[in-house]
Amino acid sequence: MAQGQEKRQRDSVIDENLKKVYEDMLDQEVPDRFLELLSQLKDQDEKSGKTGREADE
Repeated sequence: MAQGQEKRQRDSVIDENLKKVYEDMLDQEVPDRFLELLSQLKDQDEKSGKTGREADE
């Protein structure tokens, strides 16, 4: 019975730590380089005449 309780406690600690890491990641800004790449892709799609969902396909 003690092993089950230890496992639940360990799982709870892991869950809390994963939530903290995830929340920290959400708070981070998108890197400038990634924004530049997205902008380049958007420009490329516009030049090829694709818009909206067509650009996703």
